[in-house]
Amino acid sequence: MATYRCNPMNLFNYTIFMPLLAACLPSAGLAAGVAAQIPVPSGQPVNFQEVIWEQDGEKNIYRFRYIAPDISRDGGRISFDQAEPDLLHLCEKSALPSLREQNRDVDRIVISLSDIPVVFGKSNPKATQYIDAFIAQGIRCIWDGY
Repeated sequence: MATYRCNPMNLFNYTIFMPLLAACLPSAGLAAGVAAQIPVPSGQPVNFQEVIWEQDGEKNIYRFRYIAPDISRDGGRISFDQAEPDLLHLCEKSALPSLREQNRDVDRIVISLSDIPVVFGKSNPKATQYIDAFIAQGIRCIWDGY
């Protein structure tokens, strides 16, 4: 499995992956390499963190990671039930349009919200994270439930 990352705060590290970078720029809530707040149904502040592209054989999996401080279990005001519609919204209004604008083949999109930045694949017991997986069908994201 090949893995590529796009973090808007470290764009200089990813110049060889320009197609992937372009995929995360148009609709993911970025302006000139700076993460901008993305509107979501719950009204909580959400900012783009990074996208990770994984190739598993012929399948393309994109992990769009976002920071949402209000989901914190220590004083956060947004529960999973309130944030769950945000996950679908981020898939259909941020991740999928970004990928479609760049004509990227996509099989699965994984959306994650974290109250603090967490290195992908690392555990952080202080972090609260909500994660959902979706299958891309046209302009819709269908919950996968992995």
